[in-house]
Amino acid sequence: MVEQDYFDFDEPDESEAGFGGETYEPELDEHRLRAQLRRVRDLMQDGQWRTLSEISSVTGDGEASVSARLRDHRKEQFGGHTVNRRRRGEGKRGLFEYQLLLVKEGNHGSTVQDR
Repeated sequence: MVEQDYFDFDEPDESEAGFGGETYEPELDEHRLRAQLRRVRDLMQDGQWRTLSEISSVTGDGEASVSARLRDHRKEQFGGHTVNRRRRGEGKRGLFEYQLLLVKEGNHGSTVQDR
């Protein structure tokens, strides 16, 4: 595996539209959501598997927010990264863990772990 340069990833352009939804108000929500997105990425860029609870306990963001920010990472405007999900432990519990694989700038479809 090639050593990761954490400063070489697509950073969402602050001027780009990205977040949305019926209740989204840019002047109230943009800064908070971008900060959440950054905290989740900063933690998850190591490619380790974590549950929503584990991510939430480190970032200080609620599990619903963490889940939404993981989904945002899949969107092209936020880098088009890969977010994997798998069951943890006994399947009947419904506990899932997540892994974020960042796409290098200019190499969409190729994750850092692929190189």
